[in-house]
Amino acid sequence: MKIDKYILITLVMFCSLNTEIYAATKKALEKANNDSSDISSLQRGARNFMNYCSGCHSAEYIRYDVIGEDLGISQSQLKKYLMFNAQQSFDTINTSMEMEDAAGWFGQAPPDLSLMARAKSTDYVYTFLKSFYVDSSSPTGVDNSILAGTSMPNVLWELQGHQEYINDESGSGYLEIMIPGKMSAEDFNFFLRDTVNFLEYISEPIKNERQALGIKVLIFLAFFLVLAYFLKKEIWKEVK
Repeated sequence: MKIDKYILITLVMFCSLNTEIYAATKKALEKANNDSSDISSLQRGARNFMNYCSGCHSAEYIRYDVIGEDLGISQSQLKKYLMFNAQQSFDTINTSMEMEDAAGWFGQAPPDLSLMARAKSTDYVYTFLKSFYVDSSSPTGVDNSILAGTSMPNVLWELQGHQEYINDESGSGYLEIMIPGKMSAEDFNFFLRDTVNFLEYISEPIKNERQALGIKVLIFLAFFLVLAYFLKKEIWKEVK
């Protein structure tokens, strides 16, 4: 009985600790508020991804022709604006960077981003991308308040500007712009929202179709339930 008691206490403490960690993580994240049905946003996000992310990161689970078909981008536009590292529209998004070289430069190879939005959530990616701050002790010159010790450089510094991390009286700390970038804070948030919107799209290209089909299935099941109820009443009305 004593052993069972200790096991129960341990489980309660473990669950409480995980709840606190989960709550702290969720509290730190900002809402991306992206809309995966917004085609214009997805088109801008594709542009952002190819211009700022594809130099280091691949997205090997999505093809250019699928992007073009889903987002209303013509073959000529694909080749002109998006296909920097590909020859054919049926190619997947690959980086020209050698992973061994990247691992030597950054300490580890940049991950493929095909499923990043599903694995980490769009809120996480959105908050991560806007949480870089200047850190002279880091090899890249920056750190991140969401992922301390990150090996990723701040590729968006020119747009956002340089931030510094300021410790407040509560000890939680906050980020503040020291040198403004080319974009206002509002414009930069829109830029990130479009980018994570595209990342969510490539992580599940059929999401909107799946959700639309799910609604139709629920409507059918509701109709069938009503029909089955009245059919059952009709069949069993003579049975007492």
